[in-house]
Amino acid sequence: METLGKTLKSTRENVSLTLKDVENATGISNAYLSQLENEKIKKPSASILYKLANVYKIDLNVLLHAAGIIEKSDETEAPKLTLLEKEIQFYKDKLSPQEEKEVVDFIKFLRYKKTNDTTL
Repeated sequence: METLGKTLKSTRENVSLTLKDVENATGISNAYLSQLENEKIKKPSASILYKLANVYKIDLNVLLHAAGIIEKSDETEAPKLTLLEKEIQFYKDKLSPQEEKEVVDFIKFLRYKKTNDTTL
């Protein structure tokens, strides 16, 4: 089992956030977040973990299990995301509906181009 600190740090890095970004999004101080990641604080409150789970877009049970607050269940495994999935997850809430459509159209264009490119 991965420790809470390692889980928090790797998840934060996977969604491309700095400690300052997380502080701004949650109101949890940068220093406290650092202590969590460096395992100086091992059992934060469930409300802290709830805030972090929301920002990191991760199941709360994953963090509760890593902190030793609950027993592991089948749903507590953090999914392994590809780089594309991580980037989409990070930016999806920041895009306007028009930008979302443009991203989808661009992906379709890339697939069409690859399918119809005879030089490959």
